[in-house]
Amino acid sequence: MPDVGSTTVTIARLIDEHHAALTAHCYRMLGSFHDAEDVVQETFTRAWQSRHRYEDRGAERAWLYKIATNRCLTMIERRGRRRELPTDLTPGAAALAETAWLGPYPDRRSAAVEQRDPAQRLVDREHLELAFVASLQRLPGRQRAVLLLRDVLGYPAAEVADLLGTSTTAVNSALQRARRVVDALRTTDSQQVELSSLGEKQVRELARRYMTAWERGDVDAILATLTDDARYSMPPLPQWYEGHDAIRRFLQDGPMTLRWRFVPTYANGQLAFGTYLWSPEASVFTAAALDVVAVRGARISEVVSFLGTETLSVCGLPTQLRQGSDRHEEIPVGARR
Repeated sequence: MPDVGSTTVTIARLIDEHHAALTAHCYRMLGSFHDAEDVVQETFTRAWQSRHRYEDRGAERAWLYKIATNRCLTMIERRGRRRELPTDLTPGAAALAETAWLGPYPDRRSAAVEQRDPAQRLVDREHLELAFVASLQRLPGRQRAVLLLRDVLGYPAAEVADLLGTSTTAVNSALQRARRVVDALRTTDSQQVELSSLGEKQVRELARRYMTAWERGDVDAILATLTDDARYSMPPLPQWYEGHDAIRRFLQDGPMTLRWRFVPTYANGQLAFGTYLWSPEASVFTAAALDVVAVRGARISEVVSFLGTETLSVCGLPTQLRQGSDRHEEIPVGARR
């Protein structure tokens, strides 16, 4: 008779050791944190149901990734459309009713993640950046899986072929095609390189200037923190804006008529801000969006403002701020190890 207590411990250990990495993998595949969480939960459920099929801990990782990856492929096939950012669309164009939007990924720590080599953690964050995940969404599901299993997770071609139920030749061919697409789309340095080059002190100063400019309603000061070719988008709204003139008009016509508070954080391995709007009725600032920004040099080159309270909750940010609350003194830059 199976030892139920031992089985419970085994599944708990699997979750503790693999949950964070599996969630990141499924997010890269699906472009949605919530979909990724659903797939990971289903993966552990199926793992428990078929626990008799593996015999040693050395096979656990591949076994879990096989379940998760194939479940992601099924979801992608059923969805029938890729996830987009507004900047994938023509400026000013109306979004199709069936558009699915790429979502943010919270920077969360687990004991297993923190025990990893710092250089590996840096690579892991690089592979969660919005630009990389967006480029993955341009690939067919199977090419996406091959690229991630080979180049991100480091599985040999023969093992990837086994995980996906195909041949090594097919895996190598899919990998070459996938690399060409992703390399063509990634034309700038990663945010890990940019943030490291800028340095912690300068990142803190840029964040402070950007927050202060928004909270003062100072359009010129906001634009001074942006590159000349900066882009600003707000999924799920399809419109997006490029360059100082377009962004200025957008800010003056809408956001600058409102009162804001910003809270700095990180998402997708990038600098981000929880944004809050003043509610006169409740006399509090209420959650509005999660702004994930890309940095180039000492300025911000892109803002993707994910609208909705839920995006802030996912990142562990509050849904309300009191009027007198202070958040400038704790810009969490040095906390990223």
